[in-house]
Order: sequence, then structure tokens, then C-alpha cells
Amino acid sequence: MTADAVAVGTTPVLSITGLTIGIGPRKAPKPIVTGIDLDLTPGRIQGLAGESGSGKTVSSLAILGLLPANAVVGGSITLGGAEGPIELIGMGRRQLNTIRGRRIAMIFQDPSSSLHPQLTIGSQLTDHVRTHMKLGRAQAHAHAIELLERVRVPDAEEALGRYPHQFSGGQRQRIAIAIALACDPAVLLADEPTTALDVTVQAGILHLLRDLATERQLAVLLVTHDLGVMSAIADDVAVMRHGAIVEAGSREQIFGSPQHDYTRELLASLPSAQTLPAALANEEDAR
Repeated sequence: MTADAVAVGTTPVLSITGLTIGIGPRKAPKPIVTGIDLDLTPGRIQGLAGESGSGKTVSSLAILGLLPANAVVGGSITLGGAEGPIELIGMGRRQLNTIRGRRIAMIFQDPSSSLHPQLTIGSQLTDHVRTHMKLGRAQAHAHAIELLERVRVPDAEEALGRYPHQFSGGQRQRIAIAIALACDPAVLLADEPTTALDVTVQAGILHLLRDLATERQLAVLLVTHDLGVMSAIADDVAVMRHGAIVEAGSREQIFGSPQHDYTRELLASLPSAQTLPAALANEEDAR
């Protein structure tokens, strides 16, 4: 838990303790993640940074039990709630399906992978909420319009009748975020959500995630290799290398006074003139 979270007495909604992940034979799996600890706190964005192969994406997939069948997972991932904490590691598929999308949602780098190309946006939004929230057809339709308006998809009602290919990449990502938020989850996992977008569109998506975390008191895990993205919106940052967290702290600590050599190397590789912060500022001015 971060120092700020302790100061305000906020309890993590999701806690990862001693997470290990191996791939291969159960008796001798290849280590991918060697033991990480993270707390996700309502209203805060926890960044998880590292180069490709560092273990950051598989760590996020482990939360929802989305790892391949030959994955061997150890440690603990607990989800808090009114009924008390529940352990996600080892949970059966049927019970996990009641949590996926309802209490923990995920958005991916490529929204095309999570949007069905042959179903309208309206179908994908309303089917989701009718399944999990037991809403009637008219209620689900109204809820879908509200969601699209909140994520700033133009002409929300008309957009419900369109298909994913009829939207730009940035709009598809906003729609994917709307679907993720449809059932009012407590935790949002965002895996490289802006990598495929140009810098101006990135800025809009990042502002949206920041606003939603604050408004809805979402606990957000932002997974990215891009420290420019991380510096823009993360409250706390953990840096991964070779399956372990080598440094963690507030955004100010990590970017202002990094302690680990690897963190310094990552920061030194950033362009001297960042375009993303400027795009964020311009996007803010335009709102």
C-alpha cells in the first residue's frame, strides 16, 4: 500500500501478494513472474511498467484467470467486497465468470480483439449489462447511451446501431472502455490501452481513464512499456524486470528520484522533448 493510501485510511480493493507464474510442466515450469506484491486502491491509478517480456501483462491476466492452461500460479490475489475478501487464485471458471466484467473489467491494446466484428455496438453493450445486471431491454438501451455519452462517443444513440469497423481506432477504444464500465466494476485492468493510437488520441484516452478513476473511485491497473504514458496519469508506479518488481513508489518518487539502475535506464531512454504531455495539455484546454 502506498504512503498516501495509508494516510487517508483507504483499504485496497484488490491485493496481490507473492504472485508467481510459471509456464510449462507443473513440476518444473519456466518462471515468468517470481513474486510480486501490489495493492490497487479506489480512485488511484497504479502503473506497472517494464519492457516486453518483463512479466507485466501476464501478471494482469492472472488476476482474471486468463493465463494458458499450462500456467502454474502461486501466491495470493484477493478481491475485497462487502462480504469480505475472496481469493481469486484457484477459483473455478464458473465463479470467475461472475466476477469478470461485473467486479473486475479489462481493456486491451487492440479494441478490435475485444469487440465482435459482426455485432452492433448496441448489441455488445446491452447484452453485457442484461447478462450481468439483469436489466430489461429498455433499461439496458438507456444505460448503453449513457455509457457512450460518458466516454465521449459522438451521436451515442446512432452509434448503437453501427459496427466496430465503422469507428476510428480511438473511438473503438472508447467503446471498449464503455463496455468495461457497463456493470460498474470496482477494478479496471488496462493493458497497453493507448499503444496503437497516435499521440493526440492517446491523450484523450488517458484523460478519460484519469477522470473515470476519480469519478467512479475505480482502482485502475495501467500496464504499459511507455513511461511517457505512465508519467501522464499514474498515481503510483511499479517497475518490473525479469519477472520481479525492482522499484515501486509514487509517480513523483519514481520520475523525480529513481533509485534502481534499471529505472534510470528506462527514464534515460525517453525522448528529451515529450510530445504526450503537450498533447495532454492541449486536450485539456479543448475540453
